[in-house]
Amino acid sequence: MARGASNGDIAEELFVSEKTVRNHITNILDKLGVDSRAKATVLAKDIGF
Repeated sequence: MARGASNGDIAEELFVSEKTVRNHITNILDKLGVDSRAKATVLAKDIGF
């Protein structure tokens, strides 16, 4: 996600369905307290990821 990969690209790389990726990303965004992939990426870069 931080590299800008699409859900389809992530799913293919991890050998899971695109729906699984969407669900995991939703959970990640909730836990980070952000409402978009862009905000999650900025947060990850800010903390040195």
